[in-house]
Amino acid sequence: MLRRPLALALLLTAVAVHAQDDALTYQTPAPELAALVDAPRTPAVWLSPDRATMALFARDGVPPVAELAEPELGLAGVRINPRTTGPSRAIGYTGVTLKAVTGEDERTVAGFPDGARLRSPQWSPDGAHLAVLADREDRVELWVMDAAAAQARLAFSDAVNDAAPGASFEWFPSSDGLIVRAVPADRGEAPVESTVPTGPVVQESTGEAAPARTYQDLLESPFDERLFDHYFTSALVAVPLDGAGPRAVAPEGVYTSLEVSPDGRYLLTEARQRPYSYLVPWSRFANNVEVRDLQSGAVVHTVAELPVAEQVPIAFGSVPTGPRSVGWRADAPATLVWTEAQDGGDASAEAEVRDQLYLLEAPFEGAPVAWAALPLRYSGLVWGDDDTALAIDYYWQTRQVNWYRLDPSDLDAEPETVFSYSFEDRYNDPGQPMTALNDAGHRVLLMDDGDLFLEGQGASPEGNRPFVRRFDLDTGETTELFRSEAPFYERPVDFLDVDAGLLLTQRETVTDPPNYHVRDLGSGDVRAVTAFPHPYPELADVQKETVEYTRADGVPLSATLYLPPGYDAERDGPLPTLVWAYPTEYKSADAAGQRSDSPYQFTYVSYWGAVPFVTQGYAVLDDAAFPIVGEGETEPNDSFREQLVMNAEAAIAAGVERGVVDPDRVAIGGHSYGAFMVGNLLAHSDLFRAGIARSGAYNRTLTPFGFQREERTFWDDPMLYFGMSPFMHAEKIDEPILLVHGDADNNPGTFTLQSERLYGALKGLGGTARLVLLPAESHGYRGRESLLHMLWEEDRWLDRYVKNAAPREAASADAPEADAAGGR
Repeated sequence: MLRRPLALALLLTAVAVHAQDDALTYQTPAPELAALVDAPRTPAVWLSPDRATMALFARDGVPPVAELAEPELGLAGVRINPRTTGPSRAIGYTGVTLKAVTGEDERTVAGFPDGARLRSPQWSPDGAHLAVLADREDRVELWVMDAAAAQARLAFSDAVNDAAPGASFEWFPSSDGLIVRAVPADRGEAPVESTVPTGPVVQESTGEAAPARTYQDLLESPFDERLFDHYFTSALVAVPLDGAGPRAVAPEGVYTSLEVSPDGRYLLTEARQRPYSYLVPWSRFANNVEVRDLQSGAVVHTVAELPVAEQVPIAFGSVPTGPRSVGWRADAPATLVWTEAQDGGDASAEAEVRDQLYLLEAPFEGAPVAWAALPLRYSGLVWGDDDTALAIDYYWQTRQVNWYRLDPSDLDAEPETVFSYSFEDRYNDPGQPMTALNDAGHRVLLMDDGDLFLEGQGASPEGNRPFVRRFDLDTGETTELFRSEAPFYERPVDFLDVDAGLLLTQRETVTDPPNYHVRDLGSGDVRAVTAFPHPYPELADVQKETVEYTRADGVPLSATLYLPPGYDAERDGPLPTLVWAYPTEYKSADAAGQRSDSPYQFTYVSYWGAVPFVTQGYAVLDDAAFPIVGEGETEPNDSFREQLVMNAEAAIAAGVERGVVDPDRVAIGGHSYGAFMVGNLLAHSDLFRAGIARSGAYNRTLTPFGFQREERTFWDDPMLYFGMSPFMHAEKIDEPILLVHGDADNNPGTFTLQSERLYGALKGLGGTARLVLLPAESHGYRGRESLLHMLWEEDRWLDRYVKNAAPREAASADAPEADAAGGR
């Protein structure tokens, strides 16, 4: 379990990444790269329920590492800040302005405390107020903003418990108050661990299989259990807006879900129970699902008392048995709905019905009513009206998704299939049904004369072209109301007025950043609502285009090519190149070859990936398609290494044919599973001069119950795990590799140990490698100093081993000498 004291901040001035670099401090890269880290950030937007007002939340730049070094505890798969009883590393906002969608002047909201970080905005159902959490020095507070007055006030004097998973507050449907998860007033000080052990920590297996994928930050001892209880136990309190004072609603408990019924009479809660588990995170702990009377707090119905779920099969789509996904019917006063697995929860088992939906109406007397039987695994339910609801199921093994029309007024009616398609098949994705908030603040289907409205990415051979379509549920007829057209990339946000045909969209071009617009679907007129500026105007002339090509087995691929401003291939010749990618598994070659980008989206030169290096004279092939295909009985990973190499060969060849890539000076980079790809490509090909691998997992025996989209365990196919692990082939990694990793990685499977062990193997074998561990960073790096240093390391690595690399023949005859950068 992770425990980080404040004193760690004192250690952040020196980072030991190599025995010869033990005095290295955080470094700053070239000014063009540093400017990307400090570029202004576009505000976040929350649209009011009546779609008349936009709340614009201002964002700070990236935080300093000192902020990441605040106290942190990892408990049952969750990382918290014990000082505030809130999440650690939470992203906050610094202020709020209100802007009418009609385009009137913005109003700055006053009253928020200086220095507070605002999070988790929620509009009241009537749109009159906006509630937010405010992170203070030693607590999390609940503030409410009056939209008409643009004035904020503290709504609840006690501290909010925002450490436990799930929402920590919710509006009443009447908009006159909120239910809040509060820190118990008499909680006292946190438990202190004794330095003298009282006995061993014991776990025992009694012969029942309990496979578990690789989780981080699990409970490890009775003391961890005490900490979990201390920080995750909450009191549920009703907080009225009229100043009447808070009112206790329920006994203290480890509440991880709270939902008020649409009629405002009941509160649905989930509360985790002992005994806790050391094998699985909080979501698998024992769980009591109960309905309480919101006025008296009394339990009026127990939906389920679920045991700890340690024995859920690992096949994708497997679930615990018993009621799950319990919630309220959105368009009824107080009707519960949930699903239960009919296949033992095992997605690998044969079953004609996998999930059964149930309904139970207040006052919750009698047995629940079995409603719809679903052949695949339940994925979601969208309510419409008395006669219409849509249910979704899926099956991972076949990639199938089904949409069904259900009739809540006829519980005996069979589900009617509306859509059935592969979720890998982007070109034939019908889109998602658009929704609107009803008077109770619950989302329901947006309908007009019984018709639905669908929105989607609109993937096509020309790239993504978002759309809005009208769909007749009775006839299946579709009418396209809007589709993004070149030279814009324009996506729907919400209907402002269905009858008037007014649609709020977000529109951008290659050179213009995304901004909100109102589109008249009848006339085609478009009016800008916001005017967010270009975050880095000095890079507006970076060249961007989509490159399409085909790999050796005929699968069509694509990548986004970035070139430096003013670059001319005929005049300047081929460039040193950085390829950045992330492998994705498919069960269909046709689906693998489909495009998932748009040539008209804004040219983001984010500090995070490969694109920054276009400022340093590199060609960049970003988001290069790296599909791994396994059709029929063949699984994708059966030929993982071979397909990786085919993908890389095709990407490089496309750039060479275009005249912009120097094949003798190409690097490969990736993050997480992309880093795993980098290790494999350097071990099993000679296409690249160097690699950048960030936060990867290189030894698959450390994730023995599956990884990424691989369902087979290590014991099912040990040679698969061996063959796919770069660590097992470290002697073949004969190109320089830069390994970067956060020293507090919380992502399942990508333990920091993975990079340390690969570096140790390469060091012992005489390879060329450099290991950079970033203090206080998790799987994604956030600290300003860390990001600047990351770019400095990457730029230096690429300059040395790629941009200024000797021709291959000369390089092999004269291997680089060892130096402070970490050589042989």
